[in-house]
Amino acid sequence: MGWQKTLARAVEAEGVGIHSGAQVKVRLRPAPVGTGVVFVRTDLGVAVPARAEHARDFSFATTIGVRGANVGTVEHLMSALYALGITNVFVDLSGPEVPVMDGSALPFVQMIQRAGVLEQNRSLPEVRLLRSVRVSHGDRFVELHPAEHFSVDYRVRYRSPVVGEQRLTLTVTPERFTSAIAPARTFGFLSDVKHLRDRGLGRGGSLNNCVIVDEYRVLSGRLRFRDEFVRHKILDLIGDLALLEYPLRAHVVAHKAGHALHVAVVRELLSQPEAWELYEPERVAPLSVHPFALEPVAHAVAG
Repeated sequence: MGWQKTLARAVEAEGVGIHSGAQVKVRLRPAPVGTGVVFVRTDLGVAVPARAEHARDFSFATTIGVRGANVGTVEHLMSALYALGITNVFVDLSGPEVPVMDGSALPFVQMIQRAGVLEQNRSLPEVRLLRSVRVSHGDRFVELHPAEHFSVDYRVRYRSPVVGEQRLTLTVTPERFTSAIAPARTFGFLSDVKHLRDRGLGRGGSLNNCVIVDEYRVLSGRLRFRDEFVRHKILDLIGDLALLEYPLRAHVVAHKAGHALHVAVVRELLSQPEAWELYEPERVAPLSVHPFALEPVAHAVAG
């Protein structure tokens, strides 16, 4: 990821919250070095930093909050910001939940692309693992293993024959995220809809912003990927891991996990300072002018 980055200009959009059903305006705007990702509830006048310590609820989404002000369904936007390397940004929201848009992270990627990315000439340390970290609940688990790059191996298994068992392993880069992960939409099962509504959730969900599956088929049209379900789980995972606040060098293995375990592994990592270190790779840039003959050759200089 290298350098701290923000947006070149502000950009905004509007949509419905998938759980609250509220119509919400979202505005992404540049932030100074060292700000991090900060959600601003403009209707309440409260700022909520996107940190694991502020995660409050994991009921079919990740919610963060401080002082009674909550921001729901942050994971899709957080995933796009993290994967594209945006480290400092203010996210203004007019309501209680990030709009679901089309159910994927692609609209947020497109917002970032419209705004443009601005490097801030300040390096950003990375979290490098010194040993593995694991959290589990029954047969569900998430593991972080030392690695040179950020990669994910995610496996899901559902009783629905439409989904079944799916597995995907990939190294996460901005380009790979944009093409292979960001378009994957959130999904749900028709049998769960009443239960969600009874809990006050899913009020803004529709066939236009969620892949809905019944016992035998997809009700919301053609899938974007044959394995769109596991791809969206990776999208969610990246967004939840972004609550670490630093780029993560690790190979992440997840099995039948969800938001609660995603955030739990971040908290477990932070609770084990002996398991990781903040590492700042040497930033180098090639010389723009070749040295004269017989002079010492310097292949790179500090950036």
